Amino acid sequence: MVGAMSHMCVDAVVRAAADMGYPVTVLHDACATLDLEFNGVSVPAAQVHAAMMAAFAFGYGTVKSTGDYLAA
Repeated sequence: MVGAMSHMCVDAVVRAAADMGYPVTVLHDACATLDLEFNGVSVPAAQVHAAMMAAFAFGYGTVKSTGDYLAA
């Protein structure tokens, strides 16, 4: 899985695919997001992205770099 935005479309597809039994691989360096804000707290894009990748790796599939994916 690759795309934008990590916290929206990528999140929805990864979770749906895993729920339907598909094996999921996310290429972390081929996904993007942006800075978010909630309740007066700004969250930089790098932290949003890292949190999403950590969640995917924890319970939904494999997260790897594009280089590692192509080398396999």
